[in-house]
Amino acid sequence: MSSVKPTKITLTPAASNWFQTALELTPGNGIRFYGRVYGATNAHTGFSAAMSRCDYPTLPVVDEVIDGIHYYIQESDNWFFNGLDLQVDYDEQLDGPVYHFTPNDGSTLDARASASH
Repeated sequence: MSSVKPTKITLTPAASNWFQTALELTPGNGIRFYGRVYGATNAHTGFSAAMSRCDYPTLPVVDEVIDGIHYYIQESDNWFFNGLDLQVDYDEQLDGPVYHFTPNDGSTLDARASASH
């Protein structure tokens, strides 16, 4: 029986700077990542990644602190991230974050099927 690894959240320096500047974050503040209906990611069909400012998480299962800011996933949102790591970057054209998922079990994603193998 294999255990599922917790999701790891990483941000590029540009993404970290965008969150702090655009959302006027200071150390101790928080960002919640979650899945929402519609859209797609490189790992999901019919769902897209989203975020919101939330300084007081309810039952966080992941809490990465980067530059003093808490980036977390709540227990109720873990279904979306289960078995995946989240990399967040900044897209200049969108002027906002972009999300990329990788399986945290060593497998790779089939981008067409949004499935790991």
